[in-house]
Amino acid sequence: MPTLAAMHDVVTVLPIELVLRDGTEAMIWPLLPTDAEDLRHAFDELSPRSRRLRFLGPVTRLDEAMIHLLVDAVDQRHHIALVLVVFPADELERPIGVARLVQLPGDPNTADFAVTVIDEWQGRGAGRALADALVQLRPDEVTTLATAVAADNAASLAMLRRLGAMTTRPSYPGVLEVVVHLPDAGTDA
Repeated sequence: MPTLAAMHDVVTVLPIELVLRDGTEAMIWPLLPTDAEDLRHAFDELSPRSRRLRFLGPVTRLDEAMIHLLVDAVDQRHHIALVLVVFPADELERPIGVARLVQLPGDPNTADFAVTVIDEWQGRGAGRALADALVQLRPDEVTTLATAVAADNAASLAMLRRLGAMTTRPSYPGVLEVVVHLPDAGTDA
């Protein structure tokens, strides 16, 4: 469960109101422990390809251990998780994307980074908005992102390249190890 101080740090800049490329109004706010069921539903809306690109393997469901990692381990200080909720005209609001930044315990200057947007909302700017929010909210000492990305995930590679100076190298077949050196806070990538 996030500490009050950690939640205060995140809440001071959240929620973020935005409009997606197609004109849909949206908001980004912290992932809460009560969002576990919404994560399960959003996962069910991912295509098998999107699941493979996100989890780098054939994941068919989010089991309790994965939900614990994705929800309960969030402290909003060293493990930041955000949700993007859309407010489409004539429809109920719903979460369509989640992003997380996890500071590495052995290297506080580096964090793992992941963004997931359900298929029907991809390409509308939701992933970019989530990535930008995570970079804005990152702990001060985080200067580098290090993550594994499917080699055929052009959208994720483009998003990461936009965040800063990026290098890649093969990690194992079909997967790249990606390192992004973030610009100093307050400067553009």
